[in-house]
Formats: sequence, C-alpha cells, structure tokens
Amino acid sequence: MDDNEYLKHVPRFVEKAEELKSKGVDDILLISVNDPFVMKAWAKTYPQNKMHVKFLADGSAKYTHAQLGLEVDLAEKGLGTRARRFALLVDDLKVKVANVESGGAFTVSSADDILKSL
Repeated sequence: MDDNEYLKHVPRFVEKAEELKSKGVDDILLISVNDPFVMKAWAKTYPQNKMHVKFLADGSAKYTHAQLGLEVDLAEKGLGTRARRFALLVDDLKVKVANVESGGAFTVSSADDILKSL
C-alpha cells in the first residue's frame, strides 16, 4: 500500500457516497476528535460532497470514549486523546460491522471495505 493511502480515507467515502446510499445506507457520519470549527472547515474542502457525508465534532472525545471505546492516547506525540481510525456499519442502532484499524494502519476501514459488507 502507498504510504499516502490513508489520505484517501475521507475522500473515498465522499466519492462512494451515492453508491453507499444506493445500497441502503441512510447516513454517512464522519466523527473526529476536533472542534466544530475545524470540522466545518474540513467539510468545505469537499465541495463535491453534496452533504452526503456529515462531519461531526467530538471535541473532548467523550462520545469516542464513552460510547465507542475507540479512543487512543497520543499525548506522547503532543496530540492528546484522539480516535482510532475506524468504520462502523450500524443498522437499527446495532453495530453490524466494526472495522477498526491498528496503530496508524489503513487496511480495513475504507469505503470499499464497507461496500463489501453490504
């Protein structure tokens, strides 16, 4: 895999949004441990998005920690608490697929991985 492959994580969900929706996905939510201002700015970098992918802020990682248990402590790198890279397929509030990356990997959480699960 190309070292910059992980940079395609979000763009690929934007590119594949209509295909995901055509297969029954109602909402595509991007949750990040950032403030709402960063998330709004990040969303604007994808003008082709057409609001298919919603960018949500979890500024203090409370949701990531309490509801998902997918936080990672990167304080030694000066980043504090962050979220692991993951993709969940949820149906009727039940997690059907949980693709959680290890470390900085990008091997199981892509839009294509979710499409294969549908």
